[in-house]
Amino acid sequence: IPESGHKYYLQFTTEDYKSRENVGSCLATVLYPKTKSPPAVNIKCTYTKDQKQIQEEDNRLYKKIRHQTKPIIGKNIPDSYGNIEPALEPVWALAVAGSSYIMWEKSTENLGYFMAQVKSVKQWIRKDDFLEFDYTVLLHEIPTQEIISCQMRLTWLPGHPLKVKYFCASENQGLEYGSGMESGSAAGILYERGANF
Repeated sequence: IPESGHKYYLQFTTEDYKSRENVGSCLATVLYPKTKSPPAVNIKCTYTKDQKQIQEEDNRLYKKIRHQTKPIIGKNIPDSYGNIEPALEPVWALAVAGSSYIMWEKSTENLGYFMAQVKSVKQWIRKDDFLEFDYTVLLHEIPTQEIISCQMRLTWLPGHPLKVKYFCASENQGLEYGSGMESGSAAGILYERGANF
């Protein structure tokens, strides 16, 4: 589209993060605008995994974290050998979901990202039922190979959107701010602009 940018049509399958089983197929259109703004994404998915089962898995993850006797604190997840302590797997899974929002917003037609490591995570104890964590995550930028550090605050309760607020720093770009919300499971993704933290 000459005045708007490049539009792509995609067909892909989604998989469960932990079991790697196929959970659905999606059709999407992605428009990368000429302006420096996030891509416009229109996506429609058909799930092969039962939504009730997804909700039950979310509840199990939530209960596993809620039943900790002390706030969760961790560093270097995974470690330099690629290992993740079993007790830290739930906070790693939430970091993957939360950082996907950052990666989506920062991606361009020529740059992509994946989460390389959680440098640190700290759980905040709240008076309500929500879970809240502060993360420092390292994103690997492709093709530049640059590592970008992002501070991310994540708030989640099953059945509610995953709330993500963040700022990122890189050697070349200084600080970048953003925030949004996304669903806490494979049931779908909701993005909204919000206030910085």
